Amino acid sequence: MDRSAADMTDVEVRSLGHVLRDGLAGLNAVRTARCLVAVAALLLVLVTLDPFPDLRNPDVTTVVGGRMALTYVSFGLLAAVAVLLVAATDAPSLKTLVTPLHLCLVGWLLINIMFSESRGVSIQRFVLVASATSLAVLLPLLPPTQRSFNLCLGGAALVLLTLCYLGVFLAPQYSTHTALDISEPQLAGDWRGSFGHKNVASPVMTILVYVGIYLCSVGSFVMGPAIAALAGIFLIFTGGKTSSVLCLAIYALASLVFVTRSLWLKRIICFVPLIVMNLLTVGSVLSPVLGTMTRLLPLDPTFTGRSAIWEFALAAVAEKPIIGHGYAAFWDDVSARQTTQGAEWATTAAHSHNSYLDLAVTIGLPGLLLVILVFVLAPLGNFQSAQAHNRSGALTKLFLTVWLFGLYYGATETFLVERQNPIWFMFALAVAGLHFLARFQCVEQVEPDR
Repeated sequence: MDRSAADMTDVEVRSLGHVLRDGLAGLNAVRTARCLVAVAALLLVLVTLDPFPDLRNPDVTTVVGGRMALTYVSFGLLAAVAVLLVAATDAPSLKTLVTPLHLCLVGWLLINIMFSESRGVSIQRFVLVASATSLAVLLPLLPPTQRSFNLCLGGAALVLLTLCYLGVFLAPQYSTHTALDISEPQLAGDWRGSFGHKNVASPVMTILVYVGIYLCSVGSFVMGPAIAALAGIFLIFTGGKTSSVLCLAIYALASLVFVTRSLWLKRIICFVPLIVMNLLTVGSVLSPVLGTMTRLLPLDPTFTGRSAIWEFALAAVAEKPIIGHGYAAFWDDVSARQTTQGAEWATTAAHSHNSYLDLAVTIGLPGLLLVILVFVLAPLGNFQSAQAHNRSGALTKLFLTVWLFGLYYGATETFLVERQNPIWFMFALAVAGLHFLARFQCVEQVEPDR
C-alpha cells in the first residue's frame, strides 16, 4: 500500500473522530432532556395516548376510559421530571408563581373538592388537571433558549399536522366524522384528524395558525408558513364555524392591543367585546331585555338552542352558588335533575357550552372570580409589563393572541381548568408565558460550558 495514502487515511479517520467527539461533547444531556420533555408534553396533550378514536364503535367511551390510568401516570411522571429539571436552574422563576392570588385559587379548589357531590371523581380529575397544568406552566422554562423553544413548538406542531393529514387521506373513517358515528352523524364529512371531535380539532388548528405566524415573524420561513398553511386549510375542513370566525378576528384584536399603549385602553379593547358576547349568549336567558335584543340580531347567538342548557346550568348555580357542585363532578349524571318542560334534552349535555358558567356550576362563584383574576385579568397586566420592557415582542404577541382566543372561545365552549384538554393546556401555556416574560428576559443563546 502507498505510504502517503495510508497517512492521509489516518488523518481523515482522526479528523472524523475529533469531529464526532467534539460534537458529542457539545451536547448537553440536561438541555437535551429539557427539550425532549417539552416535546413529549406537547405531543401527549395534542396527539394523546388514544389518537383516532373510532366513533362508530358504541364502546368508544369505555375503551378510552379504560386507558385513563396510563394517561394519569404519563402526565404525573412528565410533570415530576419537568419540576426537577426546572427547579435545578430556574428556581427564581418558580418562586414568582407563589403569590397570594395563586395560593387562594389552589386553596379554594381543595376546599371545593372536599365538599364535592362526588369527592372521589373530583380528587381523581384534580390530580390530572394539576399534572397537565403544571406541564403547561413549566413548558416555557424547559427549552434552554427561545430558539430551542421555537423548534420544540414547531416540531410538535408538524408531527400533529402530519398525523392529522395522513389520517384524513389514508384512514378517513378514523379521522373524519361519518354518517355511521354513534353520536352526531349529522357532522359527516367534517375533518377531526387525530382528535375525537371537530370541536377540539378546530380550536387547536386555530392556535397552530398563530404558531405558524409567530415562527414566520422570527425568521422561520419554511416551518412557519408550512404550519400556518396546513393548519389553516385543516381548520376550514373541520367545519368549525366559531373557531374559523375567531381565528382572524382574534388575531386582528391582538394586533390592535399590541400597538395600543394605554393599559386601560387595552382592557377596553379586550374585555368589552367579551362581556357583550357573554351577555348576548348566557345573559339572554337571564334578562328578558337581553333576550329581546338577542332575537333581533341577524344571527343566532344561542348557537342552535343552547339557551336550554344555559338555563339548566344557571339553575344548578342557584342551588349551590358559593361552594358549587364539585370540581368536574356535575355533568357525569344529570339525567335525573329537573328541567323546564320541553328542555329535557339539556340533561344529556356533557357541559354548559360556556367556560365561565361551567366554572360557576362546579367550583362556585368564588372559584369563578379567582379564575377570572388569575387567568383573565392578570395576563393583560403581564403583557403590558413585558411590552414596556421590550421583551421578545413576537413571542409576547403569540402568547397574547392564544390567551385572547381562549377568552373568547370560552364564551361558546367549555375548556377552562379542564384536565388535559389541549385548548386549556395551550391557554395555560400562554398565560404562564406572559407571567414569565413580565419578569424575565428570554435567553437567546446558551453560554458554552467552561
